[in-house]
Amino acid sequence: MANRYTRRAPRGKIASLCLALFIVMGLVAPGSAAVSDPQGTVRAFYGVLLGTMRDGRSLGQSGRYGRLAPVVDRTFDIPTMTRLAIGPRWSTLSAAEQQQLIGAFAHYVAATYADRFDSYSGEQLQVTGQRPNGADVIVQTKIIKSNGETTELDYLMRPNQGSWQISDVYLDGTISQLAVHRSEFHSILQREGVDGLVMALDRKVDLLRSVARSS
Repeated sequence: MANRYTRRAPRGKIASLCLALFIVMGLVAPGSAAVSDPQGTVRAFYGVLLGTMRDGRSLGQSGRYGRLAPVVDRTFDIPTMTRLAIGPRWSTLSAAEQQQLIGAFAHYVAATYADRFDSYSGEQLQVTGQRPNGADVIVQTKIIKSNGETTELDYLMRPNQGSWQISDVYLDGTISQLAVHRSEFHSILQREGVDGLVMALDRKVDLLRSVARSS
């Protein structure tokens, strides 16, 4: 059930997604979509999320993780996101340290989605358009919860080996996921080094699974 960055199975629960991965609880994506264009990548990703939500209770947290991990692997440019979140210090790390961080971050992303997208209650996702951003593209979406609450969520898409992958997420079109991670990761690296950051990510994954087991 692991992706190519697997280190070990995730465990745990995390508190807030708006400042971590900028995810809201419910999404709808009708049908499957081709992934040859940026919007198609987002629609395909949310199509899997929708199915996971509908099966969420029977799958459990581990089952949701197993379903979502390979999708996260191909939808998100995890190596690039990890490098950008680490910042200039990335170039000073050994190849082994870089792979260790990529693996920990991949588990963290997949486990967070598996925790938050655990059920379905009539939410909707609308892909509202896209705009160029240099050589990249920003896909604009609107997430409408069943109570009418709306959240704008934008995805920075970059071409990578013939497909489009997510390299950043913006809440309300302004708050960068990577900027939040960069601030958090920098302080941990300064205090505890690479091993400390890997352990911190593992603890967040552990928290995700422990709360899922108790709920």
